[in-house]
Amino acid sequence: MRHLTWRSMIVAVSCLGWAGAAAAEGDADRAWNQFRGPDRTGISNETGWSVEGKSEPVWSKNVGLGYSGLSIADGRLYTLGYDEAKEEDVIYCLDALTGKEVWTHRYPSAIWNRAHRGGTLSTPTVDGDVVYFSDREGKFFCFEAATGKVVWKKDLKAEYNLTYPTWGFSTAPFVLGDRVIMNVGKVIAFDKKTGREVWQTSKNYGDAYATPIEFDAQGTPALAIFNRTGLVLIAQKDGSQIAVFEWSIQPYVNAAHPVVTGNKVFISSGYNHGCALLEHAGSDLKPLWTSKIMRTHMNAVTLWQDHLYGYDDSVFKCIDLQGNEKWSVRGIGKAAHILADGKLILLSGRGELIIAEATPEEFRELSRRKVLDGGQYWTTPVLLNGLIYVRNSNGDIVCLDHRGS
Repeated sequence: MRHLTWRSMIVAVSCLGWAGAAAAEGDADRAWNQFRGPDRTGISNETGWSVEGKSEPVWSKNVGLGYSGLSIADGRLYTLGYDEAKEEDVIYCLDALTGKEVWTHRYPSAIWNRAHRGGTLSTPTVDGDVVYFSDREGKFFCFEAATGKVVWKKDLKAEYNLTYPTWGFSTAPFVLGDRVIMNVGKVIAFDKKTGREVWQTSKNYGDAYATPIEFDAQGTPALAIFNRTGLVLIAQKDGSQIAVFEWSIQPYVNAAHPVVTGNKVFISSGYNHGCALLEHAGSDLKPLWTSKIMRTHMNAVTLWQDHLYGYDDSVFKCIDLQGNEKWSVRGIGKAAHILADGKLILLSGRGELIIAEATPEEFRELSRRKVLDGGQYWTTPVLLNGLIYVRNSNGDIVCLDHRGS
């Protein structure tokens, strides 16, 4: 049973992929509009929110089975869920302050319950007046964010003759300038307005679950891509390969988002594989160190003040950039977290919202309360305008009031 549970953890990469939000009260400059937030670090710049919060939720709603993250922009929350009764994926746009439906889009889809309950995976990406969605079968959509009108759509599996990853495609659409980029084995860049292909990598790197991240390859604008092969650096302008570090594991699951610091990239994989800090030089990615100190299945670590906070299997840890453990805490479980105002916001494996100081000195818990029941808790929480949004795999979304006085 434990082996199956580990295998099933990959679905939450979508929540790694999984989370986003934007202005819930009209402040368009404050947003969590994509996977891991506006700068894709898993860190919010929000201050002045309450650690304790109010006991009663602002609203709650069920959106169907799945692990998809929550993205919020211009007062609207976007996510996906699976309707088991109708065997349909449902794309949701909700009012972020009330939870009321603004629009939905439905289409037939399989449940994909391989060693887990199944359901949707990827996190939506909001870019101005449009929002991008992708699903585990390779469907890729661009909608008008306000109305739900389809601007363009693609079937990547069919168009590019792709092979399904074991748990389906889960990467979040990655907007970069005038392009939107997908990591689906091949890395493909599209014109974000028309959906026309701009470039694709010459190689299919195999099962891909993690979302790309920007990287400066000694002055060359690049993307760091984590996939079945390992970590690959490619040029932003044309997808050409710059460097590769092979880091292949069984069962081909490199799911956790890579974390960039200067010319270095931290990677981590579950299944007892471990982690590495890589340094780029020329055409090489060289490991500064490798270790089993952090074996992350899905939800990536956050980098804060030269320390990494994240999950070593089901143990939450803080390590430094030399690979030394500062502290660890058991009992939280394989779950999800973000960081805001020097504090960790964790959704535990028992559906508890835990807030703790982000310090290498010790795990210093500030508050804890039960906020969700049932399912799994792999979707990244979101903090925006003092509201914390959480979701479980059953599709229950709860909006919690943590606005300061």
